[in-house]
Amino acid sequence: QVQLVESGGGLVQPGGSLRLSCAASGSILSINVMGWYRQAPGKQRELVAYIITGGKTKYADSVKGRFTISRDNAKNTVYLQMNSLKPEDTAVYYCNVDGYYTDYDAKARFTSWGQGTQVTVSS
Repeated sequence: QVQLVESGGGLVQPGGSLRLSCAASGSILSINVMGWYRQAPGKQRELVAYIITGGKTKYADSVKGRFTISRDNAKNTVYLQMNSLKPEDTAVYYCNVDGYYTDYDAKARFTSWGQGTQVTVSS
């Protein structure tokens, strides 16, 4: 199928920045949507941002103006640049990719999740 590998999480002070990356690999034919979600302790997983083919983006209100999502189609990779980080941004961040892949010469739809990367914002 399709595998996702995330990187870039860590510990940062309030006001700092981090950049997350998520690379997709496998028999990918095309990717429709690449996005980032997060889940804080005791809370439900929530959408942070997504980007569709063509570059249209959507952000959660809580991150607008601070986070920027981008993608490199040649590398099947999505990025999340996080600036002006706040303690409330602390969570496990998951990437999610939706598209089509080849399955025994047939075209099949996939939706895959990354393994998650911890982002902690604390002084």
